[in-house]
Amino acid sequence: MKGIGLLKWGIGGLIAYELLNLMKGGSKKVLRPPGAADEDEFMALCIRCGKCNQACPYDSIKMGTEKHGLGMGTPYFIARESPCMLCEDFPCVNACPTDALRGISTVYDVDIGVAVIDTESCIAYQGMRCEVCYRECPLIDEAIKLDIHIKPDDNLHAIFAPVIDKEKCVGCGICEQRCVIDNPIAIKVKPREDSGLF
Repeated sequence: MKGIGLLKWGIGGLIAYELLNLMKGGSKKVLRPPGAADEDEFMALCIRCGKCNQACPYDSIKMGTEKHGLGMGTPYFIARESPCMLCEDFPCVNACPTDALRGISTVYDVDIGVAVIDTESCIAYQGMRCEVCYRECPLIDEAIKLDIHIKPDDNLHAIFAPVIDKEKCVGCGICEQRCVIDNPIAIKVKPREDSGLF
């Protein structure tokens, strides 16, 4: 009998441990649609109805699977595959019935995350002329600017280095999708609640 009690206790502890891992499991690591409340509030408000997914004209919004733990059934997007295109009328926000997505009138209200540049991978930082992320940014000269300067070891050539303004970047991920470098990618959008660097 004592052994059975210990077994139950062990199984209960294992289940609790796995649930804790699921709760930590990554919902704060995904990119949410525009207007998402802070993650804990978002998880409480989102009823997993899929209306934002259906409303997205670019099919950018996906619904979480079992690998997202307690985020299963909640909306997210993968910037490299299909970023948020910052629709003028934000149909995903308007479709949300519970205010899990809310408060977006213009592109400047969006706060999905922030782009981070890996200067080791970015060819512009290595001296090759590339302005793709800068040119494709919907907030050109605001969210991404160019730091143009002479290459330190070469007085004839300039570096056109993209620089992210963290206050202006809305985290749409268009720059990440359009980046010409692939392994590793040179620019990546981090969710606003994920403070880690590249």
